[in-house]
Amino acid sequence: MGLEVESRPSDSPYVQRVWRSRSDDVGRMISVAAASWDLVFWEHGGQVSAAVQGPETKASPAPVPAHATFFGISFAVGASMPHLPMERLVDGNVPIPDATRRSFHLKGSTWRLPGYDDAEWFVRRLVREEILVLDPVVAAVLGGRPAGVSERTVQRRFVAATGLTRGAVRRIDRARRAAVLLRDGAPAQDVVHRLGYFDQPHLARSLSRYVGRTATQLADPAPPEPLSLLYRT
Repeated sequence: MGLEVESRPSDSPYVQRVWRSRSDDVGRMISVAAASWDLVFWEHGGQVSAAVQGPETKASPAPVPAHATFFGISFAVGASMPHLPMERLVDGNVPIPDATRRSFHLKGSTWRLPGYDDAEWFVRRLVREEILVLDPVVAAVLGGRPAGVSERTVQRRFVAATGLTRGAVRRIDRARRAAVLLRDGAPAQDVVHRLGYFDQPHLARSLSRYVGRTATQLADPAPPEPLSLLYRT
């Protein structure tokens, strides 16, 4: 069966995606670069675990425990938990203690474990308790709206809110968009022109770094290893 993944968008400005998955007969996947960060819960062998998975600046192989179930919230770029500085989360993760099927601990409090269908309830409480914030400057820039501040301030706010530069966020997002288009059957040359790559070698380098697959491999309906969550934005 491999790795079965289901996901949905969210109407919360703090959330990019809500997802869940289960693994069968797969030992490894390719974790695709992402400018967002995730709060992830998983159960394997009767043990429940939780962690904050930070932004990833390159594609990398990741082990997948067999016969495990996962649930995660991918937060919007620009959302952060100030008690967990984003620069320390890039290409890393922070375990969350005392997770059970019912609850876990976060910033000194016990929280009910959220689920796939009520993740927004949990996020609203995080916001209300001022544990989760959204940088309005980053949100405005990504939404194509005027930021109302200097470019230098924009760069500083991006690094503080995401752990990444504005350029890195843009490159990661473009590579992920390219991967989705190629996976859906778009010709590589069309993707080059549509997304503003210089040429096909430029696209190939971007895919290699951020997605870990070539254009040909992305078009393969039965790849040897699954990819982490990719979706059309």
